[in-house]
Amino acid sequence: MYCDISHIYLCKTCVGKHLSDKSKEHRVVPFKLRGSTVKCRKHSSKICEHYCEQCSIPICVLCSSSKEHKGHKLADIVEKLESQKQVLQQDLEELENSIYSQYQEIASNIPVQKAALGKNSQKLKNVIDKHGEDLHREMDNIFKKLTADVDDMESKDQVVLKKQEVGIKRAISEITKSIADLTKLFGSLKTEARDAPGSLIDEPQTITDIKTNYGRLNPLYGVSCLSDEEIWTCGLSRSMKLYNLQGELVKSAKIKSWKVPTDIAVTQTGDLIYTDYNDGTVNMVTDSTVQLVVKLRKWGPCNVSVTSTGDLLVVMDSDDKKQTKVVRYSQTGCNEIQSIQFNDMGQPLFSCGGFYNTKYISENRNLDICVADNGGSAVVVVNQVGKLRFIYTGPPSNAKGSFGPRGIATDSQSRTLIADFNHHKSV
Repeated sequence: MYCDISHIYLCKTCVGKHLSDKSKEHRVVPFKLRGSTVKCRKHSSKICEHYCEQCSIPICVLCSSSKEHKGHKLADIVEKLESQKQVLQQDLEELENSIYSQYQEIASNIPVQKAALGKNSQKLKNVIDKHGEDLHREMDNIFKKLTADVDDMESKDQVVLKKQEVGIKRAISEITKSIADLTKLFGSLKTEARDAPGSLIDEPQTITDIKTNYGRLNPLYGVSCLSDEEIWTCGLSRSMKLYNLQGELVKSAKIKSWKVPTDIAVTQTGDLIYTDYNDGTVNMVTDSTVQLVVKLRKWGPCNVSVTSTGDLLVVMDSDDKKQTKVVRYSQTGCNEIQSIQFNDMGQPLFSCGGFYNTKYISENRNLDICVADNGGSAVVVVNQVGKLRFIYTGPPSNAKGSFGPRGIATDSQSRTLIADFNHHKSV
């Protein structure tokens, strides 16, 4: 037995003696219920013998008869402790037999899950590493292809530049020879050429009169020399005809489309070049076989000229007739080497207006590009890199805007000859 008030252990024999001491209050309970005696919160000298179910607190006899707990359901505190003990015992058994075992099982599974997580993570890392290797391999292949493309472009450009270099050197050699010949004929070329202006003959001299089959219904529109003995011609038909100086038809070639050629020129190797404005192509005729050189989109090729280096200079208009430019191509047409359209201020060099606003083109011995711009009433001259040198608008005696340049040619001294259509003369 145990006294919850005196806090001492008692045997059954000593219980009576202990309770006989009336100087103190005693509460003797079974040993297992020790500590169940609770002193009242309001009446500290009293022991709680009841438990208020509504207030969920232990109370003494005085409290149970008070107004505060009047009508409340009261339970014996020992019985309440026993019932609570049973609830706690059930909770303990549930913790030990169910919850604890479940947590033990979960705890035992965590190492397995950790091992599985590590294994899956390693698999994922392996997949990522392999994907990374594939990406590196693919990027390496892309870089190798880009490098190869750059090398290929460099190789092609080197060929073009080499060709230009050879042509320039040949032109320099010819110019040097011409200077030597002229110096020998006229003494000091530097003095006389500076003091004496170039002159034209007063009356044209006919060297050869070549009869052709062109006439009113099929007028002659274009002429280009193949040699000193033969010339290519074109008009308002599909056929381009090669005549000798005796007016005999040597051969003819037809353009691919069912329209007419826009302009013709002859390459250094004797092949015929023609432009077809209607289907947007530049073509080459070799041994009566027509080969496509350039196919344009949203642009129409007009007049064409062959440079001293063998390149092609093509004048072209946009399909909306709002732009005009000159494009340099390699002879094979594989590469667009240069495009000339604007001056240093970003302004157009040439007038626009489409097919009927004809622009003739030629290259002089200085490698300048000369364009007779009929619609602009001017001759536009740019240097080899496309930088504007000057614009000629006709003799001072002409009325403003009356200059009508059509045909254009240059001689061995880089002088430019222009056919002024509006004034029926050459300047």
